[in-house]
Amino acid sequence: MTTYVDTSALLKRYIDEADSERAEALLQSERQLVTGRHTVVEVRRNLARLLAPEHLTGARQAFLADVDRFSIVELDARTCEVAADVAERTGLRTLDALHLGAALRIGTRIGFLTFDVRQASAARSLGFTVVGA
Repeated sequence: MTTYVDTSALLKRYIDEADSERAEALLQSERQLVTGRHTVVEVRRNLARLLAPEHLTGARQAFLADVDRFSIVELDARTCEVAADVAERTGLRTLDALHLGAALRIGTRIGFLTFDVRQASAARSLGFTVVGA
């Protein structure tokens, strides 16, 4: 199955936190992973914020190798318009709405992997099958 992966799920692969093992298992079990272009910015920013310098380089390299295997939804005008509609309907924050806008470009017949409870609720309301949260 194709699964859209948001930042909350992907970060758990590089930061040891609650549900990291579960996130890893879910990421390993999916054949085709997809994310939005902005995930690169979100993950790298959070790695730099959360990791000590001696751990940052390795985590960044691992992330960049992983994301090369993802299909990437670009944040073009159409994706941003869909995200704006999502934000208006759900009240989600901008980056979360961009994740759902990117996922909607693929369609709701994919899984949506998140550990963000608000994001999961909004994804379900849009017709996605949510895994994670």
